[in-house]
Amino acid sequence: MDIIITMRSDKPIYEQIESQFREMIVSGKLKAGDSIPSMRALAKDLHISLITVKKAYENLSRDGLIETIVGKGSFVAALNTELLREEKQREIENLLAQACQSAKTAGIGPDTLKELIDVLYEGE
Repeated sequence: MDIIITMRSDKPIYEQIESQFREMIVSGKLKAGDSIPSMRALAKDLHISLITVKKAYENLSRDGLIETIVGKGSFVAALNTELLREEKQREIENLLAQACQSAKTAGIGPDTLKELIDVLYEGE
């Protein structure tokens, strides 16, 4: 499991863990029923407090992204991926609204902005 945390981030560690699991689930890298590391194992691997990992897992569970079965472990929940994609789309819309406002302020027209988006999208 490739969870990477950075102590220099403005985001608390539990949010870094949450966002990385959320991204893996939304992108399909993790699918319903896939096992995720136990809280203890992840805390040990990342050299962080068990309480920090517990908070991340509780939030993911609250949001319906994972489920923990006593004695078996934690797994990606069977969920509505369309709902997750909708959430991600809203996030992207907000970022694009900011980009559009910046482009207007800088005198960059919509055609140039669309071309820039195409170039950036294809570059990934």
